[in-house]
Amino acid sequence: MKERPGQPFVPPRRQDTVRQELAALLRGESLTAKELSGLVGISEKEVLEHLEHLRIALHGRLDMTPPRCLECGFSFQKRARLKKPGRCPVCRSERIIDPSFTIG
Repeated sequence: MKERPGQPFVPPRRQDTVRQELAALLRGESLTAKELSGLVGISEKEVLEHLEHLRIALHGRLDMTPPRCLECGFSFQKRARLKKPGRCPVCRSERIIDPSFTIG
């Protein structure tokens, strides 16, 4: 017979919405999606979805420092997606610095 867990999972109580929390964090400093995920307590994939909506709501004031390849130094300047690319188009390396975001 299976045992039931002691307590059901209860999400943390929030005073602000997730997007309001993300916007408040990004006004102070430049953070990556992974750092935002840890601070807000949601997955990195959800952070990227919320950042897409914030970019629309802020009318382009969400600034992104583009990802850069550690091997050859290629910078993804024209990239519109917020997610980190999987591989460098020049040297095929997978060692890429995550993009960081801030509200300008």
